[in-house]
Amino acid sequence: MARRPFHFKKFSVEQADVAHPVGTDGVLLGAWADIEGRSSALDIGTGTGLLALMLAQRFEAAGSRDYSIDAVEINSASAQYAGRNFEASPWAGRLRLWEMAVQDFAAQTDRRFDLIVSNPPFYTEAVAPPDSGRRLARHSSALPPVDLLGVVKKLLTEEGCFCAIMPYEGGRSLCERAVWNGLYCTKWVEVRSRIHKPVERLLLYFEKTPRPFQSAQMTVYSSEGVYSDAFRVMTEAFYLQ
Repeated sequence: MARRPFHFKKFSVEQADVAHPVGTDGVLLGAWADIEGRSSALDIGTGTGLLALMLAQRFEAAGSRDYSIDAVEINSASAQYAGRNFEASPWAGRLRLWEMAVQDFAAQTDRRFDLIVSNPPFYTEAVAPPDSGRRLARHSSALPPVDLLGVVKKLLTEEGCFCAIMPYEGGRSLCERAVWNGLYCTKWVEVRSRIHKPVERLLLYFEKTPRPFQSAQMTVYSSEGVYSDAFRVMTEAFYLQ
């Protein structure tokens, strides 16, 4: 059954038959990523364009007048949706889509970005989804951690930041691998679905300069079907009431 468009306050995301529809992970990352003092952003694996669109809305709300957002997507079907979603948004002139592997993008460009975001693939062979499209969108073999970190290392400015969301164990592993690439996780947020649940996701913040580590926690739901105050505050600029 085809999925309906997902409507936010200032934009909509068409996603009828894509491998990676709008989800809580992407919304969390798009609302949390650090845009302060940034002007050039790269969304690695944009899917239907959610993160890029959220960043554009936040840049506009912050009064930024000189910003640009590039988005890279290897899956052709998702890239087509992202292109349409960008064109239909209020920020079409600020968004540029590249349909290719990010490894190829990095090899071809001399540009550098002061903000890079990614909701990267994280399935392993043992748990990869059966559908081929979902496999490509969510399987780590399409973008192994070593490639992701290498791309970020090359494309990130010296004072820039890389923000990502990962499952807990995968996120810890990425932090360890990052050090060997000259990237340091200087802060993270441990995300639980409910207060008594284990940590399920990590919001991760990487820089090229090591700094004192900061840790925080948040819970998505305060009770069944009821968002927590922290989640509502973080996402109130986007979700329809």
